[in-house]
Amino acid sequence: MNTAPVVRVDALLKRYRRREAVRGVSLQVARGELYGVIGPDGAGKSSLFKAVAGVLAFEGGRVQVFGRPVGSEREAEQVQPRIGFMPQGLGQHLYPELSVDENVDFFADLRGVRAETRVARKSRLLAMTRLDAFRTRPMKALSGGMKQKLGLVCTLIHEPELIVLDEPTTGVDPLSRRDFWRLLGELVRERGMTALVSTAYLDEASRFDRVALMHDGRLILEGDPDTLAKARPSGSAPSATPELEDVVVESLRALEHEPAPALRLPDDAPAAPPAPGHAIEAVGLGRDFGDFRAVSDVSFRAAAGEIFGLLGANGAGKTTVIKMLTGILPPTRGSGHVAGADMRRASREIRQRIGYMSQSFSLYGDLGVRDNVMLYAGIYGLSGLAARRRADWVIELAGLQAHREDSADSLPMGLRQRLALGCALMHRPRVLFLDEPTSGVDPLARRHFWSILTWLAREHGVAILLSTHHMAEAELCDHLVLMFDGRVAADASPQQMKRELQQQAGQLLEVHCAVPAAGVLALREAGYRDAVLHGHAARLMTRDPATDERRIAELFAAQGLALLSLQRRPVDMEEVFVQRVAALQGAAR
Repeated sequence: MNTAPVVRVDALLKRYRRREAVRGVSLQVARGELYGVIGPDGAGKSSLFKAVAGVLAFEGGRVQVFGRPVGSEREAEQVQPRIGFMPQGLGQHLYPELSVDENVDFFADLRGVRAETRVARKSRLLAMTRLDAFRTRPMKALSGGMKQKLGLVCTLIHEPELIVLDEPTTGVDPLSRRDFWRLLGELVRERGMTALVSTAYLDEASRFDRVALMHDGRLILEGDPDTLAKARPSGSAPSATPELEDVVVESLRALEHEPAPALRLPDDAPAAPPAPGHAIEAVGLGRDFGDFRAVSDVSFRAAAGEIFGLLGANGAGKTTVIKMLTGILPPTRGSGHVAGADMRRASREIRQRIGYMSQSFSLYGDLGVRDNVMLYAGIYGLSGLAARRRADWVIELAGLQAHREDSADSLPMGLRQRLALGCALMHRPRVLFLDEPTSGVDPLARRHFWSILTWLAREHGVAILLSTHHMAEAELCDHLVLMFDGRVAADASPQQMKRELQQQAGQLLEVHCAVPAAGVLALREAGYRDAVLHGHAARLMTRDPATDERRIAELFAAQGLALLSLQRRPVDMEEVFVQRVAALQGAAR
């Protein structure tokens, strides 16, 4: 049996002009291993992955893949047919004008996949990523998460021996993320594929065989997730239930020197007074794009001081609803009021009363931090001393005092998002719209971001409507609307949604065993069709936990699988999302 590592990195050094992006990183990835890399934006993950994939030259150290060096273009060409590489960014390696089918076929041709093999393989991958219903849609017309899933299909179409995936699930909804991990687990288990994957979702990190934490170009921690979760940094408070995210946050907090947001109001002027009635009201909103109905009969209300979450699978219509409410898109039908203004007749008034952070564009990347802030001051009608004072407040609120002259593109993702939020708050709006504001942001930066949001809502009555795929963020919302296929499928608080799922589907059971993948397979074959891998455990819903605990113990004993524990868990918002959306998709087919 070949025991040589598939990937070997020794003292890798990568510079961009004077900045060292990767500084002396060494690691090994074994054959058939699922190896994860986590860390804040700008830690050096993407540079490391590009070097391993053979698409980036480096200044020092050595990288070997399948025992061969990949330090030059000629060397890399020898192993690249055995590698699948998916770079960071929404669909950056795809072709916007080509359809889903045409993109997959292009990459299949590029990789020499024979026609008779391609048909079955493509059908399986498109079905597992839930893209089979969108084969004829152009890539440019897909949602961000759907682009990510198409990129993954194109990366896997030639069934590479090594896949290098740079944040493949950023912007992807929880059900699709679960599909991705099931697909990846099957490929690793069935075909012995090796995977090097980075992720911004710390709950996903528990799925890796080993995980490495990078910071400022260096590898800080490495080991299996369960061991790292117990490795509290020195001086930190003990925890009865250690979580990997807590360890990562504490490690980053000890290493980073960025100031936390300064939560204070500007001294120059009060905010606009709250409008009477609901801060946000949608009544029967609908929007068609030609023959395609993106949104159908959406209604909800949000009050001042409320954090209102908009959830849904990729392509559910969340961004379209936000664009209608902010006056960017006219509705085909329905009506709405935002901050006391009619969205159909007063789009200019709405824009003066709201702050908006879009999913894709909020900043001018080639402008400096202060230049971006001053530009937004002018857009919102501020000038002279008032603009300068408000700009100082925004920079302090975002914790960007040390980055005033840095270009927006040079900032780590977390600081860039705080700058975008600050620009949206320049005119002290009473209503704030945020479209997936923390997608791709590391956990420490995400906590800083949310400290600003909760302060705005709780202390100053700002109504906040946000869309998110982070179910931990959904738990923090006061109220949630779950969208499916352009309409409202659920409208309740997080607590109500969790209670309703427990009443309908029963108790959440977590099964820990020595070989988790084998445990999930045994459970499915025994009739537990909804059993899924969650970290290093299997999860399933049961209406009769006592009986099923006994049955599962007997099943594992009969098959010689080491059962470590059976635990009843409280239902969380991820389980609510997955169960509700899966049921809706099943009913729609």
